[in-house]
Amino acid sequence: MKTHHYELLINWIGNTGSGTHTLRSYSRNHEVTAAGLKVIAASADPAFRGDPDRWNPEQLFLASIAQCHMLWYLGMAAEAGVVVTAYEDRPAGIMNEEANGAGQFESVTLRPLVTITSDCDATLAKSLHDRVGEYCFIARSIKTPIHHEVTVHVQGQTPPQST
Repeated sequence: MKTHHYELLINWIGNTGSGTHTLRSYSRNHEVTAAGLKVIAASADPAFRGDPDRWNPEQLFLASIAQCHMLWYLGMAAEAGVVVTAYEDRPAGIMNEEANGAGQFESVTLRPLVTITSDCDATLAKSLHDRVGEYCFIARSIKTPIHHEVTVHVQGQTPPQST
């Protein structure tokens, strides 16, 4: 078994002068960094007094699920002989907030639009998405149900309509 370690620095930059004196006395702005990488400007969701011009944890959670799924899918496609020439996803998540402020994600829906070459099996290309959850590190680490609404486009055929 291999062990991988990941380290980040989360730096709160939201002290507006009186620290966390009250819930409204500070900004939720912070920065996410890691050695050698650019800063991710982050905050809370605007619904929780965050800055709408910055990434929030809920968006980053959704992004990590979609990214992990895509990366595993591309690898599985390559191993299965499915040539993917384009991949786009518009993931969505539903989070429920309880009266006491606690909450959790109810579900995540990935909506990959995959383009494959005309000599590939579209049914196989679509079915590979069902196997990704067995391998994706993020999907295996969370309890949130992840659904897939997959569209496979074969090059040379009329592309599916965007919604």
